[in-house]
Amino acid sequence: MPRDLRLEPVTPATLDAALALRVRPGQEGLVSPVVKSLAQAYVHGDTAWPRLIFDGERPVGFVMAFFDITFYPERPEDGPRSGLWRLLVDADAQGGGYGRFAVEQVCAEVRRRGGTRVTVTYVPGPDGPAGFYARLGFRPTGETSGDDVVAELELV
Repeated sequence: MPRDLRLEPVTPATLDAALALRVRPGQEGLVSPVVKSLAQAYVHGDTAWPRLIFDGERPVGFVMAFFDITFYPERPEDGPRSGLWRLLVDADAQGGGYGRFAVEQVCAEVRRRGGTRVTVTYVPGPDGPAGFYARLGFRPTGETSGDDVVAELELV
């Protein structure tokens, strides 16, 4: 059965559904809650791109991208980066391909804006998402952001 997968902005009508999204028990330390992401999007409105992931009329997750942020001002040669800031797939929807879909859509948006690489940071460890991002082609850069691993995907 074909699915109607899409990303939509968070609106007043969908705010409660966005705030109700939760990861599985034990995953809380891997991704911040949607409410924190929305607060960050408000503060960084010019660079943040928060979206709900829908399957039909059902919200199944949340993704937030960032565009043209300079991570390391002391290294101007590194230039601004764009990528995946947050990805949360609801506990009941995990394993359904929604995360892959959201990452593909973020990559498409980065390309649309003229970008050639996508950056992500994630919590390292055996229960973290390193394998998920590796399967999508992301490779660790050797950098860290706080305690998080920085990985990148070159867009072709």
